[in-house]
Amino acid sequence: MSTMSSARNSTWRNWGGNVSARPARQVAPASVEELAAEVRRAAEDGLKVKAVGTGHSFTSIAATDGVLIRPQLLTGIRGIDREAMTVTVEAGTPLKRLNAALAREGLSLTNMGDIMEQTVSGATSTGTHGTGRESASIAAQIKGLELVTADGSVLTCSEKENPEVFAAARTGLGALGVVTAITFAVEPLFLLTAREEPMPFDRVIAEFDQLWAENEHFEFYWFPHTGNTNTKRNNRSAGPEQPVGRLAGWFEDEFLSNGVFQVAQWVGRAAPATVPAIARISSRALSARTYTDIPYEVFTSPRRVRFVEMEYAVPRAALADTLRELKSMVDRSGLRVSFPVEVRTAPADDITLSTASGRDSAYIAVHMFRGTPYQAYFTAAERIFTSHEGRPHWGKVHTRDAAYLSGVYPRFAEFTALRDRLDPERLFQNDYLRRILGA
Repeated sequence: MSTMSSARNSTWRNWGGNVSARPARQVAPASVEELAAEVRRAAEDGLKVKAVGTGHSFTSIAATDGVLIRPQLLTGIRGIDREAMTVTVEAGTPLKRLNAALAREGLSLTNMGDIMEQTVSGATSTGTHGTGRESASIAAQIKGLELVTADGSVLTCSEKENPEVFAAARTGLGALGVVTAITFAVEPLFLLTAREEPMPFDRVIAEFDQLWAENEHFEFYWFPHTGNTNTKRNNRSAGPEQPVGRLAGWFEDEFLSNGVFQVAQWVGRAAPATVPAIARISSRALSARTYTDIPYEVFTSPRRVRFVEMEYAVPRAALADTLRELKSMVDRSGLRVSFPVEVRTAPADDITLSTASGRDSAYIAVHMFRGTPYQAYFTAAERIFTSHEGRPHWGKVHTRDAAYLSGVYPRFAEFTALRDRLDPERLFQNDYLRRILGA
């Protein structure tokens, strides 16, 4: 049988430290059959069920006082189909392990987010994404998935099999069942050349459409209290491979981006008045650099400084206005924001509740250092995002409810109808899903 947690009522906490829960029991099934049995047993005991990954969501999407399913024994690659160019992987596999395993096989995902600590099912269920002109979120690369539904049965779905479930369950928010395996499209391993360089805020905004159009993957960070940004362009390359040197990599990615940045955050938290000066120094600390490497080494970077985050997707055409409003709000507010604002894009996709569902999107992410008050900043930012029909990232802090969300998602009712069919008794319900999907 599955391994039970040693402390029956031990507290579960997320990575950001802003969400905790005390499940009645925690289980780690070693097979799909065991997981299905745990789901049936929970239903018999009158307990709700939630599956949790590595806790990288800042919302309480995985919190429960019922049965918490931990996926650490459901990991690894089930199979690679080189003819179809797909890989099928157990739901609890961390993206980090998937990326490394694929690279050993000469394969890669087309696009990914900027961290790879999450499990594949946690990342896709919440709509995790990177940035891309043509290539979309991790969930948009799914070709098939396996789901344990509320009655304990195992459902497989793809474009051909149970297509209406497939349309929704790729970003299923944990509301339709427990994902047990995912089949991703893969491609032969390729090289990306990254070009990182500072650029004035006004220039990035003025030239954004051009920068977006000219690069396969474009993103930038704006440092509040300054007119400075750091831009990053990733494009496919014929090589040769020229990774960041070990010393330069340690200096930029560990010492500056994690070590010095951590100290700057501590100083800013203790003495908020120093934040604008620190921001001006930090925004100039990172110099331009170019390097060429395999995709996951370019797309992802270590994030050791803990924070809380809010991110909204706005229509791509609304990006410039939204950012200008955000900047003028920070400038006149008296807020002290020590974390850069991250901006990325995604093309429209066909996933029911994907943040890019049916519209070309731009993502704006605001962060605050863990332990500093973030409510005033996030509330003011959210007011701006929602005025542009923003859609909140499902795994990041927001205050939206079903009434708002049904207005910005044309296919919202399609998702809730499917949920009524697959989970009529609301076995997978929790407070967060009650708020965002309605009772």
